Amino acid sequence: MAGRIEDYALVGDLETAALVGTDGSVDWWCAPRFDSPACLAALLGDPGHGRWILSPVGNGRCTRRSYRGDTLVLDTVWETLSGTVRITDFMPPRSRGEDTPRIVRVVEGISGRVPVRGELRVRFHHGSIVPWTRSTDRRTVVSVAGPDATHLSCGPGVTLDVTPERTTCAFTITAGRRVAFVLGWCPSHVPAPPPATPGDVDAALGRTLAFWTDWAAALRYEGPAREAVIRSLLTLKALTYAPTGGIVAAATASLPESIGGGRNWDYRFCWLRDSTFTLSCLLRGGYRAEAQAWTDWLLRAVAGDPADLQPLYGVEGQRRLAETDADWLPGYENSRPVRFGNAASGQFQLDVYGEVLSTVYSAVRAGVRLGPEAWSLVAALLEYLGERWCEPDEGIWEVRGPRRHFVHSKVMAWVAADRAVRLARVAGLRGSVARWQALRAELHAEICARGWSEEQGSFTQYYGSRQVDATALLIPRLGFLPAGDPRVLGTVRAMGRLDDHGFLRRYGDVRDDGTHDLDDLGGTEGTFVACTFWYADALAMTGRAAEARTVFERLLAVRNDVGLLAEEWDPVACRQLGNMPQALSHVALVNTAFTLYGTRRHDRDRTRHLAAA
Repeated sequence: MAGRIEDYALVGDLETAALVGTDGSVDWWCAPRFDSPACLAALLGDPGHGRWILSPVGNGRCTRRSYRGDTLVLDTVWETLSGTVRITDFMPPRSRGEDTPRIVRVVEGISGRVPVRGELRVRFHHGSIVPWTRSTDRRTVVSVAGPDATHLSCGPGVTLDVTPERTTCAFTITAGRRVAFVLGWCPSHVPAPPPATPGDVDAALGRTLAFWTDWAAALRYEGPAREAVIRSLLTLKALTYAPTGGIVAAATASLPESIGGGRNWDYRFCWLRDSTFTLSCLLRGGYRAEAQAWTDWLLRAVAGDPADLQPLYGVEGQRRLAETDADWLPGYENSRPVRFGNAASGQFQLDVYGEVLSTVYSAVRAGVRLGPEAWSLVAALLEYLGERWCEPDEGIWEVRGPRRHFVHSKVMAWVAADRAVRLARVAGLRGSVARWQALRAELHAEICARGWSEEQGSFTQYYGSRQVDATALLIPRLGFLPAGDPRVLGTVRAMGRLDDHGFLRRYGDVRDDGTHDLDDLGGTEGTFVACTFWYADALAMTGRAAEARTVFERLLAVRNDVGLLAEEWDPVACRQLGNMPQALSHVALVNTAFTLYGTRRHDRDRTRHLAAA
């Protein structure tokens, strides 16, 4: 069985990523891209669905592990009765035009003599296809099925034993000895590259360390929790698909929002709604190049008829992301169904128009240059929004139920009109300003009239409902109302209804049978990490800084041992839930750190932005 979700660390090469457990097992790897079928999928099943384990014989969880400095190079250490061994895992960033992703694992003896075992089971297409595996020279193994091939090579002194089901090895590592293993993927019609020499591995490690160290050194943040901020930014960078600039929501698919439940979704795609948060996060950290790349990806992805705007796209901007069930996989701790693809790509989500316009506005304010096609897109999106803003939608939480007039969706439509008015001054689109101003005013009036409940003393989840939604915490940040407005203060107070042992759920009023009136999927879910960070932001903005810092510290404490956060947290079982690492969770961590502890210059910039809103 796979480890706990928080047992996994991430290594990646800016095009795909792998998850390494505390037992030394790589239980998840999609190749050659984030959204490719997994060839190691034990995370959603068992070892027979694909894994690669290297660890001391007879030892389970490691003694300790950590990333090496501000990098994505992972060191895992086992202290055994016979000695100490360290395994270093990394994926070298690919050079331009290189199609071969590689996982490199270096076993090093620190002291004594430690017997080590290794086992590789490659299973293509999400664990469903057993490849033809053959040894070429006792130190190189090739596995082939259909369009996919993997090649495993090892250093001198180790022999790889091959059967139709698996490749194994056993050796003793002594103090000062190092043995490297390299697992790569390539198209099956392409010859496998030659085995890596020890010099090749050392050079790749040096380049990988230098890449991440240099990237992290550009961070503009000197406040408390700097290590957490750096690790979050490194994680976001690792979730970036470098060829296009798109950022996936998570590296995994179908990790459950409740153990044994059916709320299991594929997050290996790029959501438009994350763009505003991600762009703000990267720009605050000083990473303008990534912001430019993300903006370029965004404009390419959404180009075309605004009626075709989707909530999410593939890493290259693909629109067809059909959702299917993988019935051959039992799911993480028997959480079924296991889903690949995401049907939310076909939903109508009104808020994405606001996210796109807000992203463009933030990019322009940061000095990112946009061409004429971008301004044409702005105008087209606003024209379309003007026709459809009054319709119900599936909303930010992508409910699998009836469409409703979600308050957050309407607020984001207001954001779209508001940012368009501001952009018009820059783009020379003044001929449309009056209409956009009128749309902004109409939306503001309707939201305040229909989205606010005097009885509840807060904004509600959708028109006519009685429940609150954590997205209302974003209202002051978005500039819809100032932080001191009584309606904002009342909404922040009302969030106590979503509190679960000090963390916030996304929304409340779950029925006794565990279902919610938004859908009929059944099952519960954990508290939502990003929503709890939003709560800390709102507390800080409404003058409750001490409480905000308490919430922030509580969230930092639930990161795993290498600083990673999944989508959700179960405060009763004290374990992470959902796909991991989750980009939105780490974006929210960085933004909250800047909100609470950012430099005076950043505080002034934020104050001016809110005042202008």
